[in-house]
Amino acid sequence: MIAVGQPAPDFTARTTDGRTLTLSSLRGRAVVLYFYPRAFTPGCTTETLLFRDNHEELRALGAEVIGISVDDLETQCRFAGTHGVTFPLVGDRDRSISRAYGVLWPIFPVDKRVTFVVDEAGIVRATFRHELQVSRHLDDVVRFLRNRRDHGSQK
Repeated sequence: MIAVGQPAPDFTARTTDGRTLTLSSLRGRAVVLYFYPRAFTPGCTTETLLFRDNHEELRALGAEVIGISVDDLETQCRFAGTHGVTFPLVGDRDRSISRAYGVLWPIFPVDKRVTFVVDEAGIVRATFRHELQVSRHLDDVVRFLRNRRDHGSQK
């Protein structure tokens, strides 16, 4: 798994809002990348709704949010539409992004529940992994971003 202090692997992918997104195009803003196992499952839905409901606060803290799972883009679009998700979701059906970040389960063909905070220069500054306590991802991200803001974006 990509560690804190390493460059975030760049990727280009189609998103649920109809655009092609390249991670490096978001340089200058922090990015919250959260990987989740499968759309429409209870834990993944809860996690996505938490990020959705707090999206504006995360933006106010200077961060963009991107959700990624191994579902195909069509499934991600249905998931986003069903739940009113306003930030981009990415379908990583070929698992290339998941492999680059080292978040695939070794036996199951799905992602581990891992959240990365990438800084404005494209460096991973925090990682959070809570398989069952899905609300902790949002809590940890908000706490990290607030601390960063309050301490002048120190690493």
